[in-house]
Amino acid sequence: MKKLMLVCCFVIGATVATFAQGGGMRRSPEEQAKALQTQLKLTDDQTAKITAIYATQAAKRDSMMKAGADRSAMRPLMQASNEKIQAILTDEQKDAYKKMMAERMSRMGGQGGGGGTPPPPPSK
Repeated sequence: MKKLMLVCCFVIGATVATFAQGGGMRRSPEEQAKALQTQLKLTDDQTAKITAIYATQAAKRDSMMKAGADRSAMRPLMQASNEKIQAILTDEQKDAYKKMMAERMSRMGGQGGGGGTPPPPPSK
């Protein structure tokens, strides 16, 4: 019984560590839109439109990944989705969305958003 408990604790710990490091599953388009709805106080109509944008982005992203594309190839797709989302938002929501995206990019160390300083070449 103690071994079983030990194994369960190990599995739970490994799962928590994986999610904490960002290795968890991607959120669905519906979950992404609901999160924005909460953060930006979106209307139901805005949420439905943004869900459709995220669904289209996810389908294109998945097909690009299957074709072997890397993250840099997906940047235009993400940028286009961000522009479509901003077109749906009010001015106040746009400001909050831009701030949210800037915070996300700073947490990621400038990755994925464009324009960051490239890392220095490895020393020999």
